[in-house]
Parts: sequence; C-alpha cells; structure tokens
Amino acid sequence: MSQFRVAIVGAGPSGFYAADHLLKAHAENIQIDLFDRLPTPFGLVRYGVAPDHPKIKSVTKLYTRTAKKPEVRFFGNVNIGTDLSRADLEAHYHAVIYTTGAQTDRMLNIPGIDLAGSYAATEFVAWYNGHPDYRDRVFDLSVEHAYVIGVGNVALDVARILLRSQENLHKTDIAQHALDALAKSNVKHVTLVGRRGAAQAAFSFAELKELGALEDADFIIDPADLQLDPVSQALVEKNKKSRQKYELMVEFSKREPTGKPKTLSLKFLRSPAALEGDANGKLTSIVLERNDLIEAPDGRLRARSTGYTRTYPAGLLLRSIGYRGVPIPDIPFDDKYGVLPNVAGRVGSAYAPVLGHYTAGWIKRGPSGVIGTNKPDAGETVKMLNADLAEGKHLSPTQTDIAALLDSRNVHYIDWDAWERLDAAELAAGEAQDRPRIKATTIADMLRQATA
Repeated sequence: MSQFRVAIVGAGPSGFYAADHLLKAHAENIQIDLFDRLPTPFGLVRYGVAPDHPKIKSVTKLYTRTAKKPEVRFFGNVNIGTDLSRADLEAHYHAVIYTTGAQTDRMLNIPGIDLAGSYAATEFVAWYNGHPDYRDRVFDLSVEHAYVIGVGNVALDVARILLRSQENLHKTDIAQHALDALAKSNVKHVTLVGRRGAAQAAFSFAELKELGALEDADFIIDPADLQLDPVSQALVEKNKKSRQKYELMVEFSKREPTGKPKTLSLKFLRSPAALEGDANGKLTSIVLERNDLIEAPDGRLRARSTGYTRTYPAGLLLRSIGYRGVPIPDIPFDDKYGVLPNVAGRVGSAYAPVLGHYTAGWIKRGPSGVIGTNKPDAGETVKMLNADLAEGKHLSPTQTDIAALLDSRNVHYIDWDAWERLDAAELAAGEAQDRPRIKATTIADMLRQATA
C-alpha cells in the first residue's frame, strides 16, 4: 500500500503512546488521525490528574511533540458513534485503535446509595478539573463530615482537594467554578475508608506522603488499624513498596494532632454497609461494618464482614472504588469488566478477532497503573497490529479524506492549530489572575477560543 492509515479514537495518554509507537515502526509511510469527542486533547492528564500535581501534567510536552509530527493530525470535537460511525472509519483507515479510557465509576450497591450527598468520585474529579460534561454538577459542601470510599490514588486526590487551603488551590489550574465553591466549603473532617488492610492499600508512597503535609489538616491514623495478620505481615516484609508505605503509616500514627482546623482520617478493614438520611432524603450518616481478611483460593486476601457495625455522621460521600469503560457503538463490549474484549490489544476473542480493530489503555485492560503504564501497554497493541499488517490482515479502505466527510456533515472539528489557540487563551487568562491557566469549561467557550 502507498500509505498506511490509522485512526486512534481517544486523544489521551494511550492514544499518544500508540501514535508514537506507530511512528517509530512505520517512519514516513503512515498517516495517523487522532480523534477525541472533546475539543481538547490529553484526556486523563487534563481531566483526571489532580490540579496540585503539575509535574505529572508536564508529560503533555511529549504528546505535543508527537502531535506536531507531519504524519499526525488531531480531530477534536468529533464523536465516534454520532459524527462518525464504525463503517466510516473502516472506509477510511487500514486499522482503528480505541483508547477511550474508563469514563465512569463502579457502583456501590448498598442501601441509601442514592441519597442526596452521595456521589461518584469520578464526577467530583471531572468537576474540579473543568470537564464540560460535569462543570454544572453541584456538590453539597456545606456539611462538616465527608467520607471517601476507597484507598487508591484517586481517593487520596479527592480527600486532599477537599482539605487544601484556598491559597494553595489558587496556585493550580483547578477550574474556577470549583475554586469558588471550595472557598465556601464547610467540610472539616474527611475520612478515607479501605475494605482491606494497610498492607493492601493501593495508593502510592508519594500520594500518602502528601497527606502528612497538608497545611490545614491533621492526618490521623489509629495504630490499631495498622495491626497485620500473618499473611499481610509477610507481604510487608517481602514487598519493598508495601513496606515503605506501611512504615510511613506507622510513623503518621504516632503523631499527635497539632490543632489544625481540619482533620483527615484513614480507616482500614471497613466497608460501607448502608447510608442513612433524613426525611428530605439527605445523607446524614454512614454505617461501616468491620472486616477481617481471609485467604482466597488464588492466594489473595479477601475482606469478610465480621458483622460488627458502627454509625458515623456523614453529610458527603464520594465513592472511589474503581473506574469503568463505556461501550463504543458497534464495537464488542464486555459489560462485566467494563472493557473492550481483546487479546493483547486485538479487539474480539482469540477465535473471533475483529479485523483491523485494536485497543489500548484502560478500555483495554481496566483502570490499573499510572500514566506511564500506558506506554508499554500501547506498545503491545501496536506490536499485534504490525504483526497483522505483515500478514496482510487489515481493513481495505476505499476513501482517503476524512476531513471532507466531516465538512460535509458540518462537524465543527478542532485541529492542532486551533487547540494551540485555545491553549494560549487559557494560559493568558491564568497569567492575568496569577494562576497557571484558567480552563475553558464549556464546549461553546472552547470552540470560541479555539477559532478566535
């Protein structure tokens, strides 16, 4: 073929890593088109990374370098399923890679979960990061007691943002509407809840360390919560990362409160059993059940309820127990695990692969790892794609000009030059207020600034 054409659906980390692997494998004999349903690129980095973690966001410099290659084009504000169909992609490309991430949360099925004051952490994160789908969400921050269910990095991000000082948040690119709302927040006590023990906590050492350095909040861990069963003790002794985190938690548990105006607590071996509310359907308390750990047949430790429960005041609950992908029209989807069924990145099963369709990132493997984990994951997918290409297994497109098709349908797509105009406008607005950037948080504003 004269030129190998690939569509990548989702312009987040996995999409850019896949593009980079393709460029290295195919030199100049390739055309890569990156699509995103939002006018902005970078996906999780822009809308998922905590605003007080600017160093993590610096990875976008590498993505920008990829985007500026002549073999790469960006089509923002294009929704696959409405603006373009699977048939449209197959008519224009030899291969399609889906890197749409995990956009929703796993549900917590307990009584009272639908009470006012109970939310998904995914929505809260998207809200304070200025995602246009969530900018109008309203979170009741007039309450004093908040609970975050989960002990992964996202849970810690949420807790930290709830407790950060206004002075600190003003130095970040947090969305202006969130900054204004948090300035009026009455939340004084945040409790993180993990269903298993301290040795199984999923958060990183760096995230844990940050909790001990909050300006306005004392970090409290009950030493009794750090007692380990023999299997957990062996894990801590064997695994360096687990040991480092555990030793830091022990150090924190020995600290005496210093009288800061807010508190952050970390509880292990608890699971929410129910939420309770008032006559108006507003969350007022949470029932936590005590767990112990049992060893499952696969060798992993599972939480098991002891039957002992205790009720605590709570006006806000944010569940952070995992992300899920969402279906892509006309593409197979595994509803149980929230991913595209695939074998090493080939969509479908080993017995029924979907010719020319591939996947990478969280929509491929589920929500695990950090941003950098997506690079080797995308590499595996591109390796499978290249192997298929060598055997002549690819789509047979009959059209070459996707831009003309979008124009004929009056789709207002954003190219990379337009994104850079939007980027410059956000940076300029931030500089005027002594902030890193002021994000555009509606599609209309994004399109206006991108085309100004």
